[in-house]
Amino acid sequence: MEARVVTIATELDIVRVRQAVRDVAVRGRFSLVEQTKLVTAASELARNALVHGGGGEVTVQVEPVGTGTRVRLVFVDHGPGIADLDQALTDGFTTGSGLGLGLGGARRLVDEFHIESAPGRGTTVTISSTSGGAVR
Repeated sequence: MEARVVTIATELDIVRVRQAVRDVAVRGRFSLVEQTKLVTAASELARNALVHGGGGEVTVQVEPVGTGTRVRLVFVDHGPGIADLDQALTDGFTTGSGLGLGLGGARRLVDEFHIESAPGRGTTVTISSTSGGAVR
């Protein structure tokens, strides 16, 4: 399994995350729509890590699965954590001036989504998508 870690400390790092995810999705033969969905989810989660978590990192993992490729992204921050995950995943909920579509929107864009968070312990979000759209 190929893996790469990208630090998220500035707005420019969000661009780097998008580029890294786009690169592996292209190499994994994701369709243009699949690439766009995965990159959009990654961008939202990277921004959340920066804005709400004070920064963090994402591990980009690529693995062959059947005749396709799975891209797994693990976002980790050491910020204040999320007190109410159900509320945070609800469309329209926001702690800032955004539209409140970040976490819930990211969840809808990928094949798999898992989040772990607790107040004072930071947040870890793991997402994955498989080329062809099927979870294998």
